[in-house]
Amino acid sequence: MIVCLDSGNSRIKWGVHDGVQWLAQGAVAHDDVGQLARLPVEWPHPAKVVLANVAGPEAAKRIRDQLAGWLPVIRDVTSEFRRCGVTNRYRHPEQLGVDRWCALVGARGMSNASTIVVMAGTATTIDTLSAEGEFLGGVILPGFELMRRSLARETAALPVANGVYAAYPQCTDDAIVSGAIEAQVGAIERAFARLADDGACCMLSGGNAELIGHYLVIPHQVAHNLPLEGLKRLALEQESEK
Repeated sequence: MIVCLDSGNSRIKWGVHDGVQWLAQGAVAHDDVGQLARLPVEWPHPAKVVLANVAGPEAAKRIRDQLAGWLPVIRDVTSEFRRCGVTNRYRHPEQLGVDRWCALVGARGMSNASTIVVMAGTATTIDTLSAEGEFLGGVILPGFELMRRSLARETAALPVANGVYAAYPQCTDDAIVSGAIEAQVGAIERAFARLADDGACCMLSGGNAELIGHYLVIPHQVAHNLPLEGLKRLALEQESEK
C-alpha cells in the first residue's frame, strides 16, 4: 500500500493506492492540516508514503507532525532528469516545481500523445510534453482567482469582481472575470498551437480545471488529482527497481 501526499499552495491532497487502484482520496486546507492525523489510524501500515511539497518547509513540518506514525516510511519526492518515461529538459531539472514534475509524470501515464499539461490552481502552469516524453518547458501565470482578486488589491477603483463571462462584457465585474478567463484560455491555446500536432491533447487538473476547460476550443480532458497520479507512478517504479 502506498500513500501519496501533494502539498500545494492552498490544499494538501492525499490518496491511498494498493498497487492496482485508489482505495481513498481526499483533500484538506493547510489551515486544517490536523485532519491528516486520522490517516495513520485508518491506514496504519503503508509500505511507502511519498510527499510532494511546494508550500515551504514549515508546511512540510506541520504535515509530518500529523503523520508521526508514518515517519519511518515517508519520502520526499523531488524533480529529476528522467523517470517514468519523462525526460526533464528544464535548464536545471531539480529546480522544476515538484508539483509540475508529478503532473507531467501523471499525464505521461495516461497518454503517449503530445500533451499540454495544465495545473489550474492558485497559479496556473502550462507545460508541454512531447510525444517522445520530453518536457520541453512551460509557463507560470497567476491563477484565475489570483487574477480576479489582484485587480481589486492593486487598483483604487476596481472591485473583487463577481461577474460572469461574456464575449463582449458590458459591466466592470463581467469585464474582470471575462478578462481573467480569456488570459487563462488564451495562454493554453497558444501553447497548444505551438505543438502543431494533430494528435495532441490537453490535460487539465487543479481547482479551476473545469471552469477553464468549459471555455477551451481545443481537445482536452479534465484529469483530477494529476500530481497524485504522478506520485503513484513514481512510487511504484521505485518499488519495482528494488
